[in-house]
Amino acid sequence: MHEVLQDQLMSMARYVRDPQHNAPPPGIEARRLAVYRQLFFGNVESLLSGGFPVLSASLGPKRWQALIESFYADYRCQTPLFTEISGEFVDYLAEGGGDALDLPPWVVELAHYEWVEAALLLSDQREPGHDPEGGLLEGVPLLSNLAWPLAYQWPVSEIGPDYLPHEAPEQPTLLLASRGSDLNVHFSRLAPLAHALLDSLQAQHWTGHQHLQALAEALGADSASILPQGLALLENLRAQGVVLGTRALRAT
Repeated sequence: MHEVLQDQLMSMARYVRDPQHNAPPPGIEARRLAVYRQLFFGNVESLLSGGFPVLSASLGPKRWQALIESFYADYRCQTPLFTEISGEFVDYLAEGGGDALDLPPWVVELAHYEWVEAALLLSDQREPGHDPEGGLLEGVPLLSNLAWPLAYQWPVSEIGPDYLPHEAPEQPTLLLASRGSDLNVHFSRLAPLAHALLDSLQAQHWTGHQHLQALAEALGADSASILPQGLALLENLRAQGVVLGTRALRAT
């Protein structure tokens, strides 16, 4: 009895997920199946349309509908939480989902850019212990968990229905996304040096001096010449709350 019920439920789930490639379960009239399909699919479509307004408007109704249908039919989400489905959708695109639909090459990056705002807005990460007045050259600068340096090949902050680029520009789009004390997410443009420094802070637990020394070597510059500019940048980032201070030393 349980096996029969399970088979019926799975048959219905397969049909609701992808009615084009699965037979409808026996004994249920088409009108009722259409209602179930609209309820389940409509919820996901509404959620993703709200989370990716620029992407959906840029693709247009037909391609957006086809993309959501492809995601709904083919992807197996790893979370039961509605608030995390947008992240699953970004993963789906990054893994090549929707490739058969001949989507524009900027779709993956634009989706990620739009997702970042919601991810930071809903983040419940706590900041680790730190010294807000610590020396940023001798100590280990600590980047806020709510400040993300971003680099995109495509000009994601400019793409929209009225601007659909066909070729990526020579220079990448470097951004900082951060959630401020006002609980809003802010995006700002970054110069290459600032992005490289933030990227280094995110990747390595080095002293500020070590970070700047590594940047100088990467640029082929004299570390003495880059040190004042780098320290000023670190202090400015601390004033903005992007750098919290220095990491607290652990007791041995």
